[in-house]
Amino acid sequence: MSVKKIVKYGTPSLREKSKEVHKISKKIQILVEDLYDTLYALNGVGLAAPQIGENLRVFVIDVGTDPKTMNPITFINPKILKKEGAINSYEGCLSFPDAYTNVRRYKYVKVKALDIKGRPFILEAKEGSLLARAIQHEFDHLDGILFIDHCRNRFETDKVLSEKGLNPIESDFLIDEKELEEEIINTPQEEDKKVD
Repeated sequence: MSVKKIVKYGTPSLREKSKEVHKISKKIQILVEDLYDTLYALNGVGLAAPQIGENLRVFVIDVGTDPKTMNPITFINPKILKKEGAINSYEGCLSFPDAYTNVRRYKYVKVKALDIKGRPFILEAKEGSLLARAIQHEFDHLDGILFIDHCRNRFETDKVLSEKGLNPIESDFLIDEKELEEEIINTPQEEDKKVD
């Protein structure tokens, strides 16, 4: 349908909890198309509805690396059923132009959601894959949580934000993840790929 403007870090709506979708109407179908159009125009991996100004529980992901391997997945009213393991993820976000930092993520997630036709599905993402990390990143957006809330080094992250002209970390939103951090430290990590 159309490429939308991305809501930037510092906009209060990015911190709001999104509302459930009660009916997959034409409006929701257009929203999903707009999410994909915007995602592809900006070469992203995932995009959540709040990032284009719609506080609804919808996000899209495509971890395909070129047009021949595109694999768009739509998540409506997603719920994370299970998460385990820990991994360092070097992430950015379309709402934080060109800012990347190391964050904590679960290595495995199992998610249940509705597709664009309202059919329920369950998806497992394993081994700290790009898909596993992207699901967590986009799911967080629906609860007003941002990737920097999971940062492993607050001072390093603040430096990156400052260099990109962005506001510093909002300390009230930092998530205490001592167990995840310990597991990351004590587990050999594979080379990280960026999540946007």
